[in-house]
Amino acid sequence: MTTTASTPVATSPAASLRLLRTAGFVSNFDRFCIAPMLVLTGPRLGAPLPTVVLAASGYYLTYGLMQPVWGVAGDRWGRVCVMRVSLTGAALAALASALAPNAPALIGARALAGAFFAASIAASLTYVGDTVPAAIRQRALSELMTAFALGTAVATAVAGALAHYLTWRLVFALPGALAGYLAVALRRLPEPERAPSGSLLAPFRVVLSSPWQWYVMAVAMLEGGVLLGFLTYLAPALEVRGVPTTLAGAVAALYGVGSMAAAQAVKRLVGQWSPVALIVAGGVQMAGAYLLAGCSQSTGALVVVALFLGGGWSFMHSTIQSWATELSPTARATGVAMFGVALYVGSAVAGGLAASTAQAHDYRPLFWLAALLTVPLTTAAAVGRARCR
Repeated sequence: MTTTASTPVATSPAASLRLLRTAGFVSNFDRFCIAPMLVLTGPRLGAPLPTVVLAASGYYLTYGLMQPVWGVAGDRWGRVCVMRVSLTGAALAALASALAPNAPALIGARALAGAFFAASIAASLTYVGDTVPAAIRQRALSELMTAFALGTAVATAVAGALAHYLTWRLVFALPGALAGYLAVALRRLPEPERAPSGSLLAPFRVVLSSPWQWYVMAVAMLEGGVLLGFLTYLAPALEVRGVPTTLAGAVAALYGVGSMAAAQAVKRLVGQWSPVALIVAGGVQMAGAYLLAGCSQSTGALVVVALFLGGGWSFMHSTIQSWATELSPTARATGVAMFGVALYVGSAVAGGLAASTAQAHDYRPLFWLAALLTVPLTTAAAVGRARCR
């Protein structure tokens, strides 16, 4: 494991963490707000649903593809510089989304928004990795993840209602306005010291030469598939039983509530529990949640499932994420970005492979499969973290 880099000497000030949390909240809100609005947006733009879906697909595609690009930029030109540039572009793209006169314009604007918002979360995580000592880093990362989860929950819960009762254009305008504010406010954030990155490809050589980096990326891919990929089907599993879309979305949004509550517990447990114990605790919550979902897709059961999946995410993912920030200190932004790419690829692959079963509305085996896959995920993450010193 690469360890050559200047050691962080101080915890990030509270004001710095507030700005980083806000940036992550806005990024996740913008990323998850379109899904609840697809059915409403299509008719208002005179476009069929499959066409409007491209606005979401294009966003996710550019969001994933731009992760390593922003990572290399962060290692070369600085974390704060990258966040400010990307948020400026995100504000303009969000405004273009709000003003889109037709479906093609909306699709293009959302693709640009995904490309620009892609920098915020990875750069925030990297900034914490640069400025917070490893011994207490997971506490700061848990605070960030709380904000990320809140953005997801708020987008899932309120975007559809705002689009229905007011206008879908407002939903895109709000994160755009906040992104513009952050692009200015982040000038107060000090740029952390970092080692010179050399050539443009140098950070990739550092990251991809680390066996542990590959190992953690493999764990992240499996984690993305097990949790994010199968999580997608909670709301559809309710809707097929006749539950209204609004209620189904609200149940799925409880994942964010569970994540936020568990993140507070993780902050207190860091230093008391080992990383391995935190990973195992997360895996137990996830496996139990998916087993319950396989047994029952009732509203009450899936409320519990969503809460425990959120809890499992906070316990496991924050621990693995903290691990990822330690592996390549001299190319930290690129390493965190590649971790993100693996996570999103795993999510996309699992979601795609499960689509045909979901199309048949046969959700029980999907959730049981997710419970089964949680076992190798938890084992690989716990064993690897125990051995990587």
